Amino acid sequence: MDQLSRLDTSVAHSARLWNYLLGGKDNFAVDREAAEQVLTFMPELVQSARYNREFLGRAVRFLAGEAGIRQFLDIGTGLPTASNTHEVAQQTAPSARIVYVDNDPMVLVHARALLTSTPDGATDYIDADIRDPEAILGSAERTLKFDQPIAIMLLGILNFVVDDDEAAAIVRRLVDAVPSGSYLVVSHPTTEVHKEAVVRAMEMWNASGSAPITARTPAAIASFFDGLELLEPGVLTVSQWRPDGNDTTVVTEFGAVGRKP
Repeated sequence: MDQLSRLDTSVAHSARLWNYLLGGKDNFAVDREAAEQVLTFMPELVQSARYNREFLGRAVRFLAGEAGIRQFLDIGTGLPTASNTHEVAQQTAPSARIVYVDNDPMVLVHARALLTSTPDGATDYIDADIRDPEAILGSAERTLKFDQPIAIMLLGILNFVVDDDEAAAIVRRLVDAVPSGSYLVVSHPTTEVHKEAVVRAMEMWNASGSAPITARTPAAIASFFDGLELLEPGVLTVSQWRPDGNDTTVVTEFGAVGRKP
């Protein structure tokens, strides 16, 4: 089946909604309508989306630079915008290899068209769901070497695995598959700030027929790093993770980076 024939434009999709919040054009009326409804009582969502993207950039620059990572497994890629994982990584390390994973056909079509590697590096794209880590790992072996450190990027994706035990098991399986010296990067919505607005937004989203979503506490997010060395400054609002002149206003997305010993 052609990928675009799988597109469902009758319900909002998180990747397209996020694209709209980031000022992109790859979205439909249903996505824009859902976003505007949420923004009426949670206007900081635009800021949260942008700060989450900036967090990705700072984390990848650290990983490709100071940490010396040359391989990235980015699960829940979302629609391409500016400063994608491979662009940030390959600015520092042109030989970096990146595998993007998503299960939205619109994302995959755009990724293949727009996310092109440097001549020295590589990019690949996997059509898979985070709930199937075996399929992800098996396909990623085409591009990544699992005997060398890999950064696992899980930004804004674990919140779609609403069962806590299932989410923890997925993270464990992914981390178990990579060697010592690998890293885990997570960002996740919380109710730590703007609690009532976050709860209302998620209730609205879940009632719309879109893929269910959940928020987790900072402690629950930290538990994804069990057995890893949690890097300073720990789990906190993404805008305050190792700021580099960026706005550090507190937003609902919290994030952290950990290293596998």
